Amino acid sequence: MSSETSLPTDAADAKAAKAQAKKRRSAVKSEARAKARSTRKQTRAAKRTQNAPGSVSEAPGSVSGGPGAAQPGRSAGQPGSEAEHSTGLAGLRDRAVELWIRRIHPVLDVISPIGWAVFGAAAACWFIGLTLHITELNVIAFALTVPLVIAALFVLGRASYKVTLDLQTHRVVVGTRAVGRVEVANPTQRVILPSRIELAVGSATAQFMVPKLDAGAEHEELFAVPTKRRAVLVVGPVRSVRDDPLSLMRRQVTWAKEQELFVHPRTVRLDEAASGFLRDLEGTPSSDLSSSDIAFHALRDYAPGDDRRHVHWRTTARTGKLMVRQFEETRRSHVVVALDNLAEHYASDDEFELAVSVAASISGQTFREEKELTPFTFDERQNTGTLRQMMDDYTVIEQFKERASFHELGQKAADLAPNASAVMMVVGSHTTARELNSAANQLPIGVMAVAIRCVDDADVKRSAIGSLDVVTLGSLDTLARALRAVGR
Repeated sequence: MSSETSLPTDAADAKAAKAQAKKRRSAVKSEARAKARSTRKQTRAAKRTQNAPGSVSEAPGSVSGGPGAAQPGRSAGQPGSEAEHSTGLAGLRDRAVELWIRRIHPVLDVISPIGWAVFGAAAACWFIGLTLHITELNVIAFALTVPLVIAALFVLGRASYKVTLDLQTHRVVVGTRAVGRVEVANPTQRVILPSRIELAVGSATAQFMVPKLDAGAEHEELFAVPTKRRAVLVVGPVRSVRDDPLSLMRRQVTWAKEQELFVHPRTVRLDEAASGFLRDLEGTPSSDLSSSDIAFHALRDYAPGDDRRHVHWRTTARTGKLMVRQFEETRRSHVVVALDNLAEHYASDDEFELAVSVAASISGQTFREEKELTPFTFDERQNTGTLRQMMDDYTVIEQFKERASFHELGQKAADLAPNASAVMMVVGSHTTARELNSAANQLPIGVMAVAIRCVDDADVKRSAIGSLDVVTLGSLDTLARALRAVGR
């Protein structure tokens, strides 16, 4: 087992794989066009054959008749011959396309652009030198041909690997490394010569050298993916590469498909004191009365049908008549987390990442406390089925480039959760007080509204815009202290 290898984050893109995919798509399109043309020609030929005189309905005696009966037979045979000729050309063309896709194109695709340039120069020198009997050009042509022959020897042969790509986990948090392994095995009964393995991770490419593998032998490589920013990384595919030292020819085979790696935003846990108003053990009392709930309201006379468990016996003994408890109906906390993702409201990408982490932290805390939750942005709503699905949605949030009025964020909160008890608006440093006030005015009356402004390297401070509490923070680690200030 080899030592752990770290993938560089600024490695070159896998341009060869992209070029190959582009060529493959163009070849598939060419094949589809050829088949469509063949189908159209066959249809036209069949129609001409059906419309030809004497081709379908002939008298029984006309077939074996005299010379006069031979003429319709000849006229009927002419369209059929044309159809057969058209079908034969179409079949030949289809075979040629299939031969190009399966045999010729893979061979020519092995040659790199530099190799094609050397091949063209060598062919031109050979042609001119042999035609005009110029010895110098023949020597140059020979000198250019030798590297091509050597490069062909490097890529000759076929390897039959069994490659396994295994990620330890498909979800990590920003700042932690994702560890995985690539296992290369030789399932054949012959020896496989050394080769190079390429593993694509996003825009980076890692390379591993695979030694000579005997029959049934295995080789394992460990790798680590650094996760500096929130993203969805594509790990893979795994390709075996064989090329020459001059990069004139390159042969690669894909063995393992790509896998997705979710890099979740960094979050912090908020204790009960930090969550402040999010902690609501008794619910929020309403004006509706109920005979059974948590929030006690008053005592009243017993009425037929009342539950005797709610009889207040001390008062009953003192007054001499049955008295029962009256309660106020309560509602469970419904928290709305509205993330402002307008690009114009953030001074930097780091400031936006801080806002995403703040929104994800509050949503995660609310979800763990099993309270009703509605998280959303300007352009989408996050899934709250499971905590993992919600964090996956926070991973793919991007800045909204289009222009929009900020009061739409408050209006969207009122539409999605009209019975919300608390609305948390996470905004950037460029969001103005007027915009915050306009969004707060769209919220239903009685909703506790808080705006959290994310500003790079700012100290925690609290202010108010009407009934809207505004707290400013500069790092995720101060979120708990900022929420404790709001809860007081």
